[in-house]
Amino acid sequence: MIVTTARLVQVRAGVLDIACEESGPAGGRPVILLHGFPYDPRAFDEVVPRLLAKGCRVLVPYLRGFGATRFLSAETLRSGQQAALAHDVVALMDGLGIARAVLAGYDWGGRAACVAAALWPQRVLGLVTVGGYNIQDIARADVPLAPAFEHPLWYQYYFHAERGRAGLEKYRHDLCRLLWRQWSPDWPFADATFERSAASFDNPDFVAVVVHSYRHRFGLVPGDSRYDASEAWLAASPVITVPTVTLHGASDGVMPAAGSERHGRYFTGKYQRRELPNIGHNLPQEAPAAFADAVITLL
Repeated sequence: MIVTTARLVQVRAGVLDIACEESGPAGGRPVILLHGFPYDPRAFDEVVPRLLAKGCRVLVPYLRGFGATRFLSAETLRSGQQAALAHDVVALMDGLGIARAVLAGYDWGGRAACVAAALWPQRVLGLVTVGGYNIQDIARADVPLAPAFEHPLWYQYYFHAERGRAGLEKYRHDLCRLLWRQWSPDWPFADATFERSAASFDNPDFVAVVVHSYRHRFGLVPGDSRYDASEAWLAASPVITVPTVTLHGASDGVMPAAGSERHGRYFTGKYQRRELPNIGHNLPQEAPAAFADAVITLL
């Protein structure tokens, strides 16, 4: 493992106090690395040093519901909807005084990056997203997919019921470890590797945010009204105009790589798609050099 020293900072950003690991010179090209569910910033431990070697200022926030990130008010809906995640990113940039940055993420983080790039292209220097175009088409969420695409999503349907909420609350580490194994079948991660990230799942809002995310994306619950205008814009599946590199692991246990082969139509700027053999869903942790190289392409 490549080890780097990061500063943990707390940033007042929108409705959150965001915990963020910051490395590199203040004047470096800003790069924001965004993790997914059920992961945390440890996914980027071997990506960050490669970016620091290029003189970047690297920021790795804990998403809402993870680690030391906290909601500022008990009254705020613990939303996990796509627009909320993107608003968090831009609010973090505002809080740190960053006008523009390269955004790079996977799973929830890839979605946050895609949404931010679509809504605020003037703030995004470039985009790296795992799995292609990650903006949800909520209006069509009830349209069934082919069985090959449906069966890996069992956990999403599980969270739709209160049984799933209770299961995540009671067995959050066991359930998340199972997802790691199913989603990255060719990655022999050690127990210690999982446990380093699993500590972030003990956030008091983790279960509420996760459950809301997987219910909202299927139109089962309302979102936070402060994001209604953004969600209305996203409903049109807007194109992304910023320079983009999409990555997809050929062994991804959530979405088969074929699922992103035709996503190029959603990107009107400079665009590349790279498929990585024997790599699963947690792409930056399984293939840190390839992930870092995608970011460096956009610098």
